[in-house]
Amino acid sequence: MNVVQPTLLLDEEKCKKNILKMVNKAQESKSVLRPHFKTHQSAEVGEWFKEAGIEKCAVSSLGMAEYFAHAGWKDITVAFPLNVLEKEKVNRLAKTITLNLCIESTETARILSDFVQHQLNVFVEVDAGYNRSGISSEDYEEIAGIIDIIQQNKLLHFTGFLQHAGHTYQAKGKSEIDEIHAFTSDKMRSLKNHFQKKYPEIIVSNGDTPTCSVSENFEGVDEMRPGNFIFYDVMQAEIGSCSYEEIAVALACPVVAKYPERNEIVVYGGAVHFSKDRIENESGTSMYGLVAQKSAYGWGNPTPGLYMKKLSQEHGTIHATDEFIRQTKIGDILYILPIHSCLTANLMGKYFTLEGRELGMYRFGF
Repeated sequence: MNVVQPTLLLDEEKCKKNILKMVNKAQESKSVLRPHFKTHQSAEVGEWFKEAGIEKCAVSSLGMAEYFAHAGWKDITVAFPLNVLEKEKVNRLAKTITLNLCIESTETARILSDFVQHQLNVFVEVDAGYNRSGISSEDYEEIAGIIDIIQQNKLLHFTGFLQHAGHTYQAKGKSEIDEIHAFTSDKMRSLKNHFQKKYPEIIVSNGDTPTCSVSENFEGVDEMRPGNFIFYDVMQAEIGSCSYEEIAVALACPVVAKYPERNEIVVYGGAVHFSKDRIENESGTSMYGLVAQKSAYGWGNPTPGLYMKKLSQEHGTIHATDEFIRQTKIGDILYILPIHSCLTANLMGKYFTLEGRELGMYRFGF
């Protein structure tokens, strides 16, 4: 396709391979796959999951839930602490789909119980070590208090416990991922065992791409909720969740300036396109993206010696070798692998397949 400005390209074949790989992983693990759609945010990409037999999804906001409900999804989990100010959206969604919400305090439970008008399911969000949101997995007394409030309202159904092991994003390699997975899974199994006698149908829902990609033992995990795996990215490749060949999105950026004396190339593609997520290489240098090798169809592995070293609003500064600078012309298009594909996709707002077909996304305020 003819790229003239920063353009987010999507390799459909790689995406579908990533989907099938995770579907098979869930089946082998005897877990239900409920993919998190916050990464791709696209109704059309969602159809690829339906083709693979997936009937349930997770999202990160009630607005996104409305978007995917409109696209035909009937069982949606909002994997984010309930924003009680959006009660109209809650009741609108609960009237038409199976809606699953997350709460983590007795205060939120009481507010929800006061305004709910239709039946919906409720997860207690648990913190099993990430320290972002959720009630401590060891605070059984407080958890029991939340469950009691849920159970007192006939419109609310206590579904189980939900957690996200986001600290796996700081792991390096499979052994560290497995260590975090073993710790958090043990916490969740203990919690489930404690409450299962009184609530025999409760489930445990775990979600993060690194563990779902590489760990093997999912005993006691009833539901897997990874999201980033649909695209993967540089961060996931460096963690060990995927290979670079599995990264399914790249930002195509025009070259606008060259500075051989500084070993730098400037592209049209900055923080408003990539975000400012970064990782550090072995020498401690910050990298905001990697330049991929062009192939006959899309892109391949990162090009040795090239990385995005600096971002401003529209500018992206690439550290480049002398040879690469000599070979590169003003107006050339570079394929840059994002550090964090979720944020890059959210900023770009749409995709183009390698055949040039445009795919839309959920935009805030749907």
